[in-house]
Amino acid sequence: MGGVGTASEPPDDAAADPARGVTARGTPARDGGRSASPPAGRLDAGRCSVQALDRGDAPMATAPPAQRWLLVEQPGPWGQNALDHSRFDRDVAPRLASRVRAENLRLLMIRRPGNRPAAPGRWWAVVDSRPGRERISWAVRGSDAELLEAPWDGSAGTPVAGPAYLVCAHGGHDVCCAVRGRSLARSLPAADPDSVWECSHLGGCRFAANLLVLPHGFYYGQVPGDGADVVAAHRRGEVALPWLRGRAGLPAAAQAAQHLARRELGLVGADDLPPRAVRELTRSGSAVEHWRVVLDGPDGGVEVIVESRPGADAGRLTCRAVHPVHPRAWRLLSLTPAPADAAAS
Repeated sequence: MGGVGTASEPPDDAAADPARGVTARGTPARDGGRSASPPAGRLDAGRCSVQALDRGDAPMATAPPAQRWLLVEQPGPWGQNALDHSRFDRDVAPRLASRVRAENLRLLMIRRPGNRPAAPGRWWAVVDSRPGRERISWAVRGSDAELLEAPWDGSAGTPVAGPAYLVCAHGGHDVCCAVRGRSLARSLPAADPDSVWECSHLGGCRFAANLLVLPHGFYYGQVPGDGADVVAAHRRGEVALPWLRGRAGLPAAAQAAQHLARRELGLVGADDLPPRAVRELTRSGSAVEHWRVVLDGPDGGVEVIVESRPGADAGRLTCRAVHPVHPRAWRLLSLTPAPADAAAS
């Protein structure tokens, strides 16, 4: 199959061939001086993820605000809206979407990668990513309508600590996710193959291949090869810093401060450096922002001052985007021990 990038887009289940390489230039060295190879899958030079690699867009501090998730297995193709444009019960879909909004969950449709045999029934799960409450509760539904009455407090099904690896493969939303995401989902070397799923739109299409590790809610972008380094890091209870976008549910400034402090201090444990306080130091709405973030370190609080400013190069954030924007870039200004009253200041 040839490369993509013409006016006609591949179907949502279009396969990607990781052996074909990428038409982008090499990416700059990342954390620790390590050079990150481009994600697998051939794409036309005009695609958003290829251009993001060319610009050197950093995935840091781009994880979304979700902290609780509803995962719904739905095999088959997905359109632009995976819930409405799929084989999910059309009478149930709007009521499910309404309940998701009311209970403040993030809905993700999931399916098994490649030709992996389907298990009996349709799986679904409630995931809690809040610190100290990390858990996935898996259950099987006999019908889509059962999801409307089932409890979403984690009491249904079997609770597990995880991990679950969700790879965005939503080609109906963005071609980059279909090509790079499906390749990654098929090759990800998880110890339990049943822990790997393709999922609907995660956000940050230009960072394809995108990977979400649950229950902690760690987002990764531009994941290269088969994702072995990310899987290996999580087996050790660590994050894979070169490709980390951030932890879902944290403000962007806290994600950036945590990431930059991890790099400076060498603290890559999944639970290291939780944020204690976040405060903007500049007037709201300024193009250049300065933030003060206090993190809990192993020897006391750490005060981190970070700067956010529009990047030099504008680009499309998705393949469907009409207008280019300047993605924000973050940098570390200072890292010092926090004063005793830092949380209250």
